[in-house]
Amino acid sequence: MALPGASARFHEYEAAITACIERRALREGRQVHARMITARYRPAVFLGTRLVTMYVRCGALDDARNVLDRMPERSVVSWTTMISGYSQTERHVEALDLFIKMRRAGCIPNEYTLATVLTSCPGPQSIYQGKQVHSLLVKTNFESHMFVGSSLLDMYAKSENIQEARRVFDMLPERDVVSCTAIISGYAQKGLDEEALDLFRQLYSEGMQCNHVTFTSLVTALSGLASLDYGKQVHALILRKELPFFVALQNSLIDMYSKCGKLLYSRRVFDNMLERSVVSWNAMLMGYGRHGLGHEVISLFKDLHKEVKPDSVTLLAVLSGCSHGGLVDEGLDIFDTAVKEQSALLHTGHYGCVIDLLGRSGRLEKALNLIENMPFESTPSIWGSLLGACRVHANVHVGELVAQKLLEMEPENAGNYVILSNIYAAAGMWKDVFKVRKLMLEKTVTKEPGQSWIILDKVIHTFHSSERFHPSKKDINAKIKEIFVDIKAAGFVPDLSCVLHDVDDEQKERMLLGHSEKLAITFGLMNTPPGLTIRVMKNLRICVDCHNFAKFVSKVYEREISLRDKNRFHLLTHGNCTCGDYW
Repeated sequence: MALPGASARFHEYEAAITACIERRALREGRQVHARMITARYRPAVFLGTRLVTMYVRCGALDDARNVLDRMPERSVVSWTTMISGYSQTERHVEALDLFIKMRRAGCIPNEYTLATVLTSCPGPQSIYQGKQVHSLLVKTNFESHMFVGSSLLDMYAKSENIQEARRVFDMLPERDVVSCTAIISGYAQKGLDEEALDLFRQLYSEGMQCNHVTFTSLVTALSGLASLDYGKQVHALILRKELPFFVALQNSLIDMYSKCGKLLYSRRVFDNMLERSVVSWNAMLMGYGRHGLGHEVISLFKDLHKEVKPDSVTLLAVLSGCSHGGLVDEGLDIFDTAVKEQSALLHTGHYGCVIDLLGRSGRLEKALNLIENMPFESTPSIWGSLLGACRVHANVHVGELVAQKLLEMEPENAGNYVILSNIYAAAGMWKDVFKVRKLMLEKTVTKEPGQSWIILDKVIHTFHSSERFHPSKKDINAKIKEIFVDIKAAGFVPDLSCVLHDVDDEQKERMLLGHSEKLAITFGLMNTPPGLTIRVMKNLRICVDCHNFAKFVSKVYEREISLRDKNRFHLLTHGNCTCGDYW
């Protein structure tokens, strides 16, 4: 790095700075810069830009900005390098402010500037700035440029404006792996899992190249669909392509298999990982908890400490697993230890899990006490958890108090009205049920309709309560009546408390038979061979009567049934469920 004093010129300085950039040698880079200052050498635009690049690469953004601000002349590369430094370190406000300053200085951005500044509009809160940049792209004819277009659609996808992202994608003259991955990821993040899968199939048939990020996004979509067949096919495709197994992709596979009800496959991926992050452990813990395997959660949590340091999500996964598995004492012990030793990791979600744990075990007074004394302001989800416990334990008094609190906090949430109505209906308080329904009408609150779906031969069959439009409606209705006779002979008794209408028992039985999960199970029984697991998903929580229906179907027809609802999995075999009827 030695320089010939004041006689050093461009080539010597350029070679020295380049060496510092390659080695990310900040200390030596500052020495070269200092020599330039003491020698009163005024660098040209190119050399000044190299100094900015050197400081950016070394993470000294304030030094880089100082150099940029002192440059008498700046090129588009100078501005873009600094904007990129801010963007890569998530200093998005400074990146956008500098871009505005660049425009005011009269510098015309190139495709790299525009693509970089778009990455500084990362979410819904930045959509206004993103649209302003988009308008500039239209004016400068960069909208359909592949490099800029990919960044544009990624910006819209991350801001949850998937329709605009798809419009940009469709108008790109060429599509590379980055643009294809961005749009698939956008659909998956938005929860439009079927659309993500359909688009992947279309693009793959057209010759799209895939990398591990593409498959990570696709596997995320398959997790939402709980499509085991597609999940296994994608996993096999990854193996055939001999892609490197990055930790993020393996974590997605663990999550996907657990959400498809195949914990054995999840554990196999987990055990074969050469490197595991805390996210890997969290995914496995969540999987066990989702299936109600509380003891496995505790065991894995003990092993985790030997390899990684638990984080906030870890504690949430363990407490949730204890709640789902009914391990009250174990969950409280872990929570008490966390309060004493890891209080900085705790937030309202952890307290919500403990309150749910206490509520489901019937300790409603202790749950109320915890809400009143928690160090955070109580949230609607915490009160909602307690309201659900009041429904389980038919506690009208506490349920009314909690419901009143919830209706004040979120008067538009239909779920709170429905649960309160359930509590009244279970107690036979029909006048109060009608009052709640009238209140819902007055506030124009509507309940989310229940729906269940089953995937057969790569086709998704969706059912709603009292289904009227499915092509096999008549056959399903005939079959479900046949099943009803068979399981009643085996001891099944309909739980009429699940009907929230004041009608006679015979009418209640007919209404129960129209529940969407019963229709999906019946359709699966009609169209799958003996020995094959019937896999049904539902958008809401499964009611007690449908849970009992599934248990008796598994016993009478000797079929394994996997029921995934909004909260967890129920695996039913020989008349028993993995939840132990706790959920």
